[in-house]
Amino acid sequence: MKIGRILFLITALSVIETTVTRGQNVVPAYRVETLETPPGIRPEVSALTFSPDGRLVACFRLGTIWTLDLETRDWRRFASGLFWPLGILPGQPGEFFVAQAPELTRVADTDGDGRADIYETICDDWGLSGNYHEFVSNLLRDTKGNFYLALGCASTNGALRPPLRGSPSAPRKGKAYGHISPVPYRGWVIKVAPDGRMEPLACGFRQPNGIAFNASGELFVADNQGGWVGTSPLYHLRPKRFYGHPASLVWDRSFDFEGHPFDAPPSLLASRRTPPAVQLPQKDLAGSLGQPVRDLGDGRFGPYSGQFFVSDWTFERIHRIALEKVGGEYQGACFSFLEGQGLANGNNRMAFGPDGNLYVAQVSQLWGGTGQGLQRIVWNGKTPMDILDMHLTPTGFELRFTRPVQIATAASPSAYSLKHYHYLYHSQYGSPKQDVTPVSIQSVKVTPDGLRVRLECEKLVPQRVYELRPRGIRGQDGEPLLTRLAAYTVNRLAVPE
Repeated sequence: MKIGRILFLITALSVIETTVTRGQNVVPAYRVETLETPPGIRPEVSALTFSPDGRLVACFRLGTIWTLDLETRDWRRFASGLFWPLGILPGQPGEFFVAQAPELTRVADTDGDGRADIYETICDDWGLSGNYHEFVSNLLRDTKGNFYLALGCASTNGALRPPLRGSPSAPRKGKAYGHISPVPYRGWVIKVAPDGRMEPLACGFRQPNGIAFNASGELFVADNQGGWVGTSPLYHLRPKRFYGHPASLVWDRSFDFEGHPFDAPPSLLASRRTPPAVQLPQKDLAGSLGQPVRDLGDGRFGPYSGQFFVSDWTFERIHRIALEKVGGEYQGACFSFLEGQGLANGNNRMAFGPDGNLYVAQVSQLWGGTGQGLQRIVWNGKTPMDILDMHLTPTGFELRFTRPVQIATAASPSAYSLKHYHYLYHSQYGSPKQDVTPVSIQSVKVTPDGLRVRLECEKLVPQRVYELRPRGIRGQDGEPLLTRLAAYTVNRLAVPE
């Protein structure tokens, strides 16, 4: 074997590990490892999944698909010639489905040589104007074989070329509008049947960069802050609903307004929109959201069974979301799951591997980040000292911890700083926090086992984000609490039992 080949294998097998802690003398429960990408290509990983035989399958922004044997660390090119492939799913052995900007594509190796020889269009019934901002989300498939994609809007900061496909609407220009839907069905989530028939499901999204199923098969959509989106949200999708950004209403004439949707009164738009299930405070937590993925639920990645992890392009962060139903609709709390510790930014797509680890794809040439490459997050088997979830009660909130707390550190109201605020629904880019109001915690009750704390608060207000910052709470072994911020979106108040 040549010396150069030996050196390459040594490099490919190397793993960069960083274990910066968020508390003194604390062994992190998770470590971040950096995996080498294929040599000679830009390391911008735009989507990833796993094949039935356990290989990692990665798309790269400039249009190639590569497979990685996790044991030998050998990369092999599988396909090329794709355009912004931002979602991929496995099918039968040797077969993958790819969401790229112009279409949903079946890519398959039929002769068994490890390279794709079939590129088959499944559906291309949405428009493409040539605007730089017309991204697609990751790709989902339900148990009946239906596919789901989210289509981002075009940006008025970039030129619109003559439409390459689709009958155009009359686009509005100017920064006041920010994002537009010049061709169908930009700003929509769509469903594609196994035979390729497309069904527009719901509209009102600005730049929906990630979709995910919960354990019940219900669909959730992560969008990004901007015009008409005060702070980055997670929505629970219901068919035929409107989620707030008016641009995509040009393709839904059933909505009750006349003329262009940007001319509709904001009060009318507000009365018809479905609010986010969770709003992630901008900069305090979120930058630009990527893909949500649901915890495996088998305990291999720690104590967060059934919760969503959400990637972030702007910051070196992965967020965590715990949902519950109140009044028949989802709402809940968001937390920071991992910050820094060697994690890059540009985090866009994620997938759990057959080893139970969370793999993160990073790409820098879209927007919101400088990181690029492939990392994985590994749990070391130690349960972190964390707030597990946050539930709304008729008189306040109940916190559940991953491990018992020292009751003396958690039993005082001074251990919790709580306030509420809201964001404006308007055409301007984002929104500062509005009507920030401190909330008095009147009493704290810790269960004898130290796993739950009930906070009794002054009167709760709906349509507010309640931001909680714990102070000085420790586990029974003295380990400090990891949670620095929890933000619960109260759309509906809990009804006394």
